[in-house]
Amino acid sequence: MNVHICIGSSCYLKGSKDIITILERLITIHNVKDKVTLMGSFCMGHCTEGVCVTIDDEDKIYSLSPAKTEEFFVKEILGRLKK
Repeated sequence: MNVHICIGSSCYLKGSKDIITILERLITIHNVKDKVTLMGSFCMGHCTEGVCVTIDDEDKIYSLSPAKTEEFFVKEILGRLKK
């Protein structure tokens, strides 16, 4: 699973670096390093919506904040891996 996190200037200012750090920690804690790859991406065109994140080649864009990152990880990443 490839998780793309926007690191463009707007998302960077809204906490993309913190989100990457949180996701790296959660990936390690849940021992899914071999199943999840974090990838940086520049502007996804939704700058006003928070830090933009996509999974694989899906069209859906998730808008995250550092406070919502763990909930996103459990629901969208772990949830998909358990299927």
